[in-house]
Amino acid sequence: MSEQYRHYLDGIELVDSVTLDFHKQFFQTISCGAFLLKEARHYELMRYQAAYLNSEFDEEAGVPNLVSKSLQTTRRFDALKLWMSLEALGQEQYAAIIDHGVTLAQQVADYVKAQSALELVMQPQLASVLFRFRPETQMDDAGIALLNQKIGDALLESGRANVGVTEHNGITCLKLTLLNPTVTLEDVKVLLSLVERTAQEVLAK
Repeated sequence: MSEQYRHYLDGIELVDSVTLDFHKQFFQTISCGAFLLKEARHYELMRYQAAYLNSEFDEEAGVPNLVSKSLQTTRRFDALKLWMSLEALGQEQYAAIIDHGVTLAQQVADYVKAQSALELVMQPQLASVLFRFRPETQMDDAGIALLNQKIGDALLESGRANVGVTEHNGITCLKLTLLNPTVTLEDVKVLLSLVERTAQEVLAK
């Protein structure tokens, strides 16, 4: 949908299948995903036939039957909520939301790199920023990892913020997922300031 970041998907035309999760970027409740195939004939690879499903009779009668296109067979109408969201917002609005999240993540990454107490763990590719707090005092990697875990826990327990804790290439770090289209860089700066204050509180204990 995004023209600005369309190049992120360069080469996608070469793949045979793609899975999509609409849970976060499209603001859908779980579960809401899609499995797309370039060639419909490849659905036969996961086709399951059981007598009680009667799919062959339905097909012969011209009745739509999606059982052969799902591992779940019986399932909820999860596609409806995505369809309604697309109808309500439209492709352009979704594209603007995606653009905002990716651009904001890049801005936040630049800001993190300029902070002496924060370290960017990886350059963001979409709308997530991975970073960690690095104390001025000497501390080994295990100590820094534990510190960042405690920062995330302390923020959540206090009810002040929910900053994810994850791991990238063996580095324990904090994670911001920037999906809300109303959030600005100034808002995130306030949150990062809170992260630094919380880190100092943890260190003081």
